[in-house]
Amino acid sequence: MTEHPGEQAGREASMADVEHTIGLLLGTEDDWPRAYEGLLRRLGTVGGPDGRTHRVRSVRVTIEPFNLRYRPRHDLVIDRLAYWYYHPREWLKKISLMDDVYLLNSPFTFQSMEKHAAYCAMMRLGLKVPETVLVPYKNPLDNSRWAYTSARYNQSFDLDATAAGVGYPMYMKPYDGGAWVGVSKIRDPAELHAAYDASGERLMHLQAAVEDYDVFARSLTIGPETMVMKFRPELPMHDRYAVSHDFLTAPVGDEVVTISRLINAFFRWEFNSCESLIRGADVHPIDYANACPDVAVTSLHYYFPWAMTALLRWTVFCVVTGRRPRLDLDTSAYFAIADDPGLDYRQKLAAYRRLADDYFDIDRYQEFCDKHLSHVDAMVYDWVMSEEFRSLLRETVRAAYPVHEHERFLAHFGGLVDAWARDHG
Repeated sequence: MTEHPGEQAGREASMADVEHTIGLLLGTEDDWPRAYEGLLRRLGTVGGPDGRTHRVRSVRVTIEPFNLRYRPRHDLVIDRLAYWYYHPREWLKKISLMDDVYLLNSPFTFQSMEKHAAYCAMMRLGLKVPETVLVPYKNPLDNSRWAYTSARYNQSFDLDATAAGVGYPMYMKPYDGGAWVGVSKIRDPAELHAAYDASGERLMHLQAAVEDYDVFARSLTIGPETMVMKFRPELPMHDRYAVSHDFLTAPVGDEVVTISRLINAFFRWEFNSCESLIRGADVHPIDYANACPDVAVTSLHYYFPWAMTALLRWTVFCVVTGRRPRLDLDTSAYFAIADDPGLDYRQKLAAYRRLADDYFDIDRYQEFCDKHLSHVDAMVYDWVMSEEFRSLLRETVRAAYPVHEHERFLAHFGGLVDAWARDHG
């Protein structure tokens, strides 16, 4: 059969296409996955540095038995589940160790370097983490060896004296916790003992409070992009992120960004949030090991389009350029800076920033976005203005709030997204 020249050209073009698969390992969330999937469909094909065209698709990962020698179809996996569900965590370890699948985030460091180890590492680097003490369990563990070990080796300690060394007020918080579960503000010895008695078998930190702070900043970092947001923890979740663009001075804002990227590069966390308290010119990171940072449209609202844009750009960059996973931690390079007596705090931050920028390949990423993804901002704007997005918002509100609050919250979130559209149109 004779092939028409147009058919031959189409076949050759198809053969030149490269297809990539991104896995979404999900828990209960559905809003941002739908958004991400919709944007990937709109993206279509993109060019690459190799001169070929690339198509990126996403699939939702299912949980089932897996042979350790099977070959996955994924080039990259966005993990939002393995921080608490261990079966998929072990799957992530297998596909990264054996198959070089790129992961957001590293399951190895999130398991071995939870909040406690993260505090230790960043204290070593000289960040202004508040004074922190780890106290033993209040109640015995359910372990047959506990009684013998405890009787022979556990030292009795004075909780009041330990707390006095930290200073009131302070917070008692789980060493590996999340979502503010088990966190208590301690103002006096009575509250100290009540919180410790209630901690049971949870291992707890005592951490000094940063009183009279000026700003609570929450920075969301996706790959090399960071959005620093003014956070108001005392308000309901739908009101916690304030739409404010000038709440930090330029030097302090840059320091928050540097700390956020430093933490992510150090631990190989590429989809993570960092909480910092700013008092005067001092930035105090207080929580920055967040395996599943909040990206819900009902939380981020105004900032939701930015998060989806950053996630789209970074994941597409990684798979199209063949970015290789780096499971090893180059801690010695960071510690060499930390231990250099000739560098002051600012100089160390600048050196850490260079290491982080190198890890995230900032220049190459920006060049790729400028050349191959320059249309993405306009594409995201059109999507936010589309019925597809409004339908997603309506369905998310109806699923999250009782019927009598639907109209209120649709107006609330719709107004905030409209504000984003006015600012970016």
